[in-house]
Amino acid sequence: MLVQQILKSKGDHKVVTVKPGTRVSDAAQTLAERRIGVLVVSRDGIKVEGVISERDIVRSLGVRGAGCLAETIDEMMTANPVCCTMQDSSDAVLARMTDGRFRHMPVVEDGKLVGIVTIGDVVKARLQELSMEKDALEGMIMGY
Repeated sequence: MLVQQILKSKGDHKVVTVKPGTRVSDAAQTLAERRIGVLVVSRDGIKVEGVISERDIVRSLGVRGAGCLAETIDEMMTANPVCCTMQDSSDAVLARMTDGRFRHMPVVEDGKLVGIVTIGDVVKARLQELSMEKDALEGMIMGY
């Protein structure tokens, strides 16, 4: 399955972005309010400059304490994150996420942010593919 099919099945491709210089506490509040795990960092909502995740914030809290909440996301974010395109396969995306140990990947076309996929989205797509393959094989065996 291709990323474009995953995004289509998700329906709303709206990606929540924040600007560089956003306070960590504001980013955390947005993550909590939206019930999401990552924000794309972008000055214009088009070009991906980084991502800031729940994990990034929790790790910083653990190392530096609550004072980091008053700082900006600039030092904490993952700059130049791994991105995919609409034409990437779910297998390729899953492999990159697993190898990089991250759970969210911006989708970019022609340098523009068009969506985001999560490891849950990709696993769901892969399970659907496997189910269809199983059904097709069972049909062949039974002579349908």
